[in-house]
Amino acid sequence: MSIFTINRRHFLGAGLGLASMPVLASAPSFAAEGAQLRMVWWGSEDRARRTKDAVKAFEGANAGVTVATESMGWDDYWPRLATQVAGGNAPDFIQMDYRFMFEYARRGTILPLDQYMGSELKIADFGEANLKSCSVDGKLYGANVGVNAFGTIVDTAAWQEVGATVPTLGVTWEQYAEASIAYGKAAKGKKKYGSADGSGSEQLFEGWLISRGKSLYKEDGNLGYEAADAAEWFKFWAELREAGGCVPPDVQALYKNTIETSPLTLGYSASDFAFSNQFVGFQKVNKPTLALTGQPVVANGKPGHYLKPSQMFSVSAKSKAPEVTARLINFLVRDPAGALILGVERGVPASPAIRDALVPQLDAANTEVVKFISALTPYVGSLPPAPPQGAGEMNAVLIRVSQEVAFEASTPEAGGESLIAEAKSILKKG
Repeated sequence: MSIFTINRRHFLGAGLGLASMPVLASAPSFAAEGAQLRMVWWGSEDRARRTKDAVKAFEGANAGVTVATESMGWDDYWPRLATQVAGGNAPDFIQMDYRFMFEYARRGTILPLDQYMGSELKIADFGEANLKSCSVDGKLYGANVGVNAFGTIVDTAAWQEVGATVPTLGVTWEQYAEASIAYGKAAKGKKKYGSADGSGSEQLFEGWLISRGKSLYKEDGNLGYEAADAAEWFKFWAELREAGGCVPPDVQALYKNTIETSPLTLGYSASDFAFSNQFVGFQKVNKPTLALTGQPVVANGKPGHYLKPSQMFSVSAKSKAPEVTARLINFLVRDPAGALILGVERGVPASPAIRDALVPQLDAANTEVVKFISALTPYVGSLPPAPPQGAGEMNAVLIRVSQEVAFEASTPEAGGESLIAEAKSILKKG
């Protein structure tokens, strides 16, 4: 999933044991009479349906409170949110991403939630790691909606039908390439490529870097890789593309950062790359039974995976009803009356009690996500350094440069140099 370029000047203008669980749906409402909230999120149609159902349950338990909801695709979400923030019309309830949290928090556009801990927010059982992953400079700015990891989504039957080796947890990049090429040579019909083109995926590139002892960013906010690293990345995909192992550039260009436009969903490839919480959405729109496994690894390398908050729910600094908004957040992530409606579509819940209550009612797709997170442990490292200000723009640059290389308008080496130059320019403005 890419990070859309935010107009930075526009943004700056904003001024910146289940029995023991608190079942808030049946508790007396302390919400202000007539409180009207606005809530926004990005995601699939399935996410929208689940979220609206949970919001209706919250409204039913809180007389006089209404919640106006709005959802959209990832690419539209961030510029829309930036526009609303800059115009002083920010929604009360904001679905926030880890990569953007630092910038929004440090600009003063979302509220620290520490003041609501133990009252409106009863999420202490999320644990230190999950709370820390939603914190900036020692303050809590969001409630972790779910634990998430980046991986590979596979149409297992398609691989088996052509006799190619199915990608599984622990497969190396070289093995993945060999299997994808073998798939491409044996496949017939539309789904004739083993892999989507991952050269423009920042998350996949990050895992590849981490496995090699590098990173997207260092602790000091500078780049954690060099032009030669990016050139090697682009070269890997160029060779795979030339050998017929991944989709051609015109097919990959159809991808608009939505599940519906993935080469896998469109029927061009037998695998693609996504966050684990997206798996349920993928299965929803794909007829074949899919499997979820890890991203390829470097032989004898460092763990390239890490667990992160899939998203977090935050409160706008402009909210006129921050306490009620915080209570809505708690209802969705910690109260079974709301959290069980959301399920694991946004990630595996951070609350052990919610997980325990959820597992027995999961279908096959949701169970696959929970199993994946559990099986990934040996391949997981620590959360990487927080991205610096301006980092949100970088994925759009990576996508563009990767497409230039894919369409042979640039060489892998020139692409690497270009990526570094633009990255340094963007970070310097930050």
